[in-house]
Amino acid sequence: MKAENWHAMPVEEVLRALKTSPEGLRDEEAKKRLTQYGYNELKEEKRRTALHMFLKGFKDIFIILLLGATAISILIGYYEALEDPSLTFVETYADAIAIMVIVILVVVTGFVQEYRSEKAIEALRKLAAPGARVIRNGYEVKIPAREVVPGDIVLFEAGDRVPADGRLLEAVELRMDEAILTGESTPVMKGIDPVEPDAPISGRKSMVFMATYANYGRGKAVVTATGMGTEFGRIAKLVQEAEAEETPLQRKLDAFAKNIAKIVIIVCIVIFILEAFEQYMEWQAGRLHELGIKGMLDAFMVAVSLAVSAVPEGLPAIVTVTLALGAREFAKRNAIIRRLSSAETLGSTTIICSDKTGTLTKGEMTVRSLYLNDSFIEVTGVGYEPKGEFRKDGSNIDPKEDKGLELLLRIGLLCNNAGLHQESDKWRITGDPTEAALIVSAMKYGMNPKEVESLYKRIAEVPFTSERKRMTTIHEGPKGSRVAYMKGAPEVVLEHCSRIFRNGREVRLTEAHKKRVLEANDKMAEGALRVLGMAYRRLPKDLENFHDELVERDMVFVGLQGMIDPPREEAIEAYKLCQKAGVETVMITGDHKLTAIAVAKEIGLMKPDSLVLTGAELDKLSDDEFLAIVERVAVYARVSPEHKLRIVEALKKKGHIVAMTGDGVNDAPAIKRADIGIAMGITGTDVTREASAMVLADDNYATIVRAVERGRIIYDNIRKYARFLLACNFDELLVIGTFAVLGGIFGEEMFPLPLLAPMILWINLVTDGAPAIALSVDPPEEDVMDRPPRKPEEGILYGMISFVIASFILQFTGTVVTFGIEYWIQGHGLDKARTVAFMQAALFELFVVWNCRSEKHSVFRMKFWNNKFFVLADLASIALTMAIPYVPVFQMMFRTVPLLWDDWIVVLGTASWGFLVLPEIFMGRKVLRWK
Repeated sequence: MKAENWHAMPVEEVLRALKTSPEGLRDEEAKKRLTQYGYNELKEEKRRTALHMFLKGFKDIFIILLLGATAISILIGYYEALEDPSLTFVETYADAIAIMVIVILVVVTGFVQEYRSEKAIEALRKLAAPGARVIRNGYEVKIPAREVVPGDIVLFEAGDRVPADGRLLEAVELRMDEAILTGESTPVMKGIDPVEPDAPISGRKSMVFMATYANYGRGKAVVTATGMGTEFGRIAKLVQEAEAEETPLQRKLDAFAKNIAKIVIIVCIVIFILEAFEQYMEWQAGRLHELGIKGMLDAFMVAVSLAVSAVPEGLPAIVTVTLALGAREFAKRNAIIRRLSSAETLGSTTIICSDKTGTLTKGEMTVRSLYLNDSFIEVTGVGYEPKGEFRKDGSNIDPKEDKGLELLLRIGLLCNNAGLHQESDKWRITGDPTEAALIVSAMKYGMNPKEVESLYKRIAEVPFTSERKRMTTIHEGPKGSRVAYMKGAPEVVLEHCSRIFRNGREVRLTEAHKKRVLEANDKMAEGALRVLGMAYRRLPKDLENFHDELVERDMVFVGLQGMIDPPREEAIEAYKLCQKAGVETVMITGDHKLTAIAVAKEIGLMKPDSLVLTGAELDKLSDDEFLAIVERVAVYARVSPEHKLRIVEALKKKGHIVAMTGDGVNDAPAIKRADIGIAMGITGTDVTREASAMVLADDNYATIVRAVERGRIIYDNIRKYARFLLACNFDELLVIGTFAVLGGIFGEEMFPLPLLAPMILWINLVTDGAPAIALSVDPPEEDVMDRPPRKPEEGILYGMISFVIASFILQFTGTVVTFGIEYWIQGHGLDKARTVAFMQAALFELFVVWNCRSEKHSVFRMKFWNNKFFVLADLASIALTMAIPYVPVFQMMFRTVPLLWDDWIVVLGTASWGFLVLPEIFMGRKVLRWK
């Protein structure tokens, strides 16, 4: 878009230049402009390609050492071929080929994990991308912010982020936070009047800019620039919505892997020195004609292969994969994860602090009852269809006979920022459901919203905030008269009134009047109705300053509108599931105490000893007093965002893992302070969403509960992988280390190494390969929501050390026994003994993995086919491993020989010991805590 001094141009001229109107663009025109101007996004840093990720695998220090050793092996093979021309290519380079093939397979395995992680995180980033409210085809719609084009009419209010640069068409008490662009921390008051052409960015009061926030009020603007053409784009600062940050669990496991690596490297160096020393002693004794470089190279390869095998470098990587893939599952269930760390934390949540309206309840408001002139009027009808009747004492009434009723409904219609329109046969709303219900009740009376709005043109507004608990709009009526309309919490509205409208006239508001109104409010609230008070005030025609202190006083109270918002059926079931899982739920609402109690009882939140606190009662409690009762409070009513923060901090002091929901701009501090901050996807502001760890696409409490369940499944699967990896990573190290020491003492001929480098690498590949990855997507155990949340201080390895040690000892024993039977007892050759030991070690791991699928049930008590990928992956790995002694190429690569049926009896007999590492016996033993 050609740069213009949009800030200095009148609104009409801007609209003409952009070829648009206040009704917005048509869909067809918007598509053309999207093609012409491109997506509304900043140019991102170049993402890592698949090739880059693949090549990164070859930068690992152990892989580099193996490749170096392979190069030396190729040179040796070359000179051997010169000396003996009868050697075939495979015979000459068997060792090098074996190492190269397995190294490539190891790198490919790592690449697949990283690529899947990258793709899942990329999908997560797209899901968490911001949206924008625009007017298209004359209606307000929500679209991805990247699809906003020049000429679009965008809407925003307190807490919303501006999606692109725009010229203001409407500004109601609009104050913008432009610190991200200008560095100024003080919010800037905005207006629609043109400013000087040479005004700096901070002085362009008629403009709003990409990535800045509405701090207060609301606005409407026509988009003048998008993407890199915006002021924000010019400074080329990239704002990423979802960051692939390293989670606390990843950091712990990374540190754990590094500590293990240090020990393993030291052991491997010692093994290499011992093997080299043995070579030297053999040479000294005259048993070697020359100090063989090939022998030294074999020793080096074995040492490095052991390091590759024993270091659990795949542990942090699999966490990323499991969390990222888990995040995709969350998204399918309407929970969008913005930070991967929250996926692991969700599983340990002990308390959910949930908003009431729209989260525990349906958020589909319908006005059911009106109160004015000391009497109740019933309103019939359901949902947002404007059809219904008004009844009094069970009989239909003519609403137009009561001027007070017309006034009450008009206030609800005009003091309102929602919209209602018909699409096909269905009525749809834009904006807040509570306000939409007020429009519907006015339309049932026969009011036409557009006609009433044109008759009473809005000229100013004092916006609603959760602290004020009220909203006021100022209108210019017939003959230039001015009037202020207020709606809000009944007790708050009454505080600003000095008169009451009764039977067609204004009278002084007495304490008796207030008492009757509040009693009516309580009665409606006891019926689970959400109640709003309505008031008005005639204003002087010459009043130009519409500050709340000047407008919101000496109001005339008119009456009450009560609307039903029934609990979600799924919320009731989800709460029962939470109780089984040991997760408590607390309701937090700005509604009346009695309304909150009625809904809480219907859901089941209220127990015999439960407490209910209002914001006013909470203010009177000291921190110590509140801390003493905080775990007994089931409902908080009439609370502000500041109270939410205090509730979170008190619960965290009690040791709870707290999930807190919020939607307003002022909820952000509490959302940020909570262990799991949850923003509303439908009603939430951009500020709250960006402070959150998770966004509910459907604003549904049941979705939170499903997310807690999914969080537990993810954590369990990470534990399964970790258990398998650690149970099978160190036996080869002990086997080789033991034989290296004994060989140094008694001679290498008596105690040769039972496993060669290619064999060790193959076992490592099988361990970190398909069966292990399949564990990370294993189906949940049946009792995943029948157990209490895990304790935060319990590390990922808590309770599994006995299992790891048992597996470690059995596999070591099996390998030594099989090698000993073949080499020492039966006197078979070294290649045969190594083949048997190799088969036993590899198959043991492929058997023990079945017992890593549950912490309570062994393979004999589990469903066989509930993870088909795991079963097929394990069976395929077994088949490939058992084929190695028979395939000629593999025989040369691994130096194996064919086995007979009696050899397989020994192999399978000892390998099947893996089935004996039973979780029922070895899991849950509190031998060691690791944090």
